Amino acid sequence: MRRAPAVLAALAAVLVPAAAAAAPGFTLPAGCTAYLTVQSRSCTVSHHFTCAGDPEGWQRRIDLDGEGMVYFGAIDAETQWVESVHMLSGHSERLEEAPADPASFSTLLATGIDTWDFRTLSEEAGTTRYVGQDRLAGTSEVIDGVALEQTEFAITAYDEAGAEIWRSEGREYISREWRMFLSGVSSVTVGAESWTTDDRPADFIFPGEAGFLSPVPTHGCGVVMSDLPAGPAATGRAPR
Repeated sequence: MRRAPAVLAALAAVLVPAAAAAAPGFTLPAGCTAYLTVQSRSCTVSHHFTCAGDPEGWQRRIDLDGEGMVYFGAIDAETQWVESVHMLSGHSERLEEAPADPASFSTLLATGIDTWDFRTLSEEAGTTRYVGQDRLAGTSEVIDGVALEQTEFAITAYDEAGAEIWRSEGREYISREWRMFLSGVSSVTVGAESWTTDDRPADFIFPGEAGFLSPVPTHGCGVVMSDLPAGPAATGRAPR
């Protein structure tokens, strides 16, 4: 798989300090263009952008909570999680070269269901295997003027020995135009503990509108989150 480490390094150098400083906004590296900011109900703001140095079809995203950046990474044209950096847990991961069953946004749109079975590789966290499926729910919803289709998902994450790390199921949204998933309401189980998250989008902000590229989340802040584990399980599934 062709990767773009230079772009990832540039993003880390430019975006992390800007987000930590809670600046009025931040500037993307040369060659990168933002096209969407999403405020979610869970005190998170996400910025979506593309970079000229990436393979065709890649999209990148940055997530910030009330204290700063918590995630940044990239998906490809089929919404595979090709690169991820998780700030809370302090680890990064990349998609393996030849997944057993690659995630496919095209298959989901064409057949109504997509199964997947793939691994991510991390120097800090080791190998994680993700197994699950996405299914079109046959319903839609308009949020802040944007029409989204609803999906149902189920996912289980396993460690290198095959032991379950966490599992989650629930509903998300997709945008055919943007070729992306957006989070929804999900249940998460880690060991004997379970909880529900509500990460539904609340506002869509476009270039030129107030709040575009703002690092400050505006919905759901003040809720106590300190007992949730760091890493992908804290949001129900690995970001994409």
